[in-house]
Amino acid sequence: MRQVVIPRYGGADVLEVREAPDPVPGEGEIRIRVRAAGINFADILARIGLYPDAPKPPVVVGYEVAGLVDAVGQGVTSAHVGDRVLALTRFGGYSESVVVPAGQAYRFPDRLSDAEAAAVPVTYTTAAIALYRMAALTSGETVLVHNAGGGVGIAATQLARLRRATVIGTASASKHDALRSFGVDHAIDYRHADVEAEVMRLTKGRGVDVVLDPIGGRSFGVSYRMLAPLGRLIMIGVSSVSGEQRNMWRVIRTWWAMKRFDPLSMMNRNRGVFGLNLGHLWDERRQLQPIMDLLLTEIGAGRLEPIVARTFPLDRAADAHRYIQSRSNIGKVVLTT
Repeated sequence: MRQVVIPRYGGADVLEVREAPDPVPGEGEIRIRVRAAGINFADILARIGLYPDAPKPPVVVGYEVAGLVDAVGQGVTSAHVGDRVLALTRFGGYSESVVVPAGQAYRFPDRLSDAEAAAVPVTYTTAAIALYRMAALTSGETVLVHNAGGGVGIAATQLARLRRATVIGTASASKHDALRSFGVDHAIDYRHADVEAEVMRLTKGRGVDVVLDPIGGRSFGVSYRMLAPLGRLIMIGVSSVSGEQRNMWRVIRTWWAMKRFDPLSMMNRNRGVFGLNLGHLWDERRQLQPIMDLLLTEIGAGRLEPIVARTFPLDRAADAHRYIQSRSNIGKVVLTT
């Protein structure tokens, strides 16, 4: 099989396509012939050497795939050869074939293409945990979604609309029409507007009930200031540290600018702060299963619609990384085999 390898830290050009033996499923595992693999910002951070969870190079990254089951290990009864499934993978997704525990794979609705299915596991699960579990979002509340044009941003917008919440989204002006079509009520151009001032204007000085922040650095502090009483900030990433190459000065500057949350301040202001890293929830099947069941039910009913910005063949993974880092995408970027 072919797979995309990060042989050393660096720019997108370091990515290499290599041949490797097909993996063999062990007890309780299945093998998936991958047709599509989702790309996440964590993959880019791993490539430039800023993702501490990733194994050292050489490494194959990738957290989510969709394809056909072509082999099952001993004791597996929940999946069968020929099933179309999507799956969470702990790295290794940039491959033509992957092995995963059977419990991490889910049959998906026929209405989805393979690329659309690969856009579901990380983005929609992250957004659902953030909004439905941590924030306990309710009807009539207002949500601020930073980077609303990305995969998680679009998923969060759709999920918030299902709860009849008002959505404020930040993105460059060229994406605003698309964001409104996905359900964003108020779009803010973060490049030219004062986001905090605009949010306070839109909420008549009250602030928002929930903020999803994948940016990090000083953005966490600004997001916290925009919370209304009983507001909840969900920190889901630190995309501000990324660049084409690793830049330790940017990392230090981002870390230094991060707000240190004071417990007394949170109590006095009646605000909550949550951190979310889906990559550290692999063993929480009991909690992930109902969330994935909910998502697939809503997708099957057409109430959620995965948006794929663009697909790239496996051997153009470097171009896919560059496309994401250009911030041009509206929706998920997916590799196809």
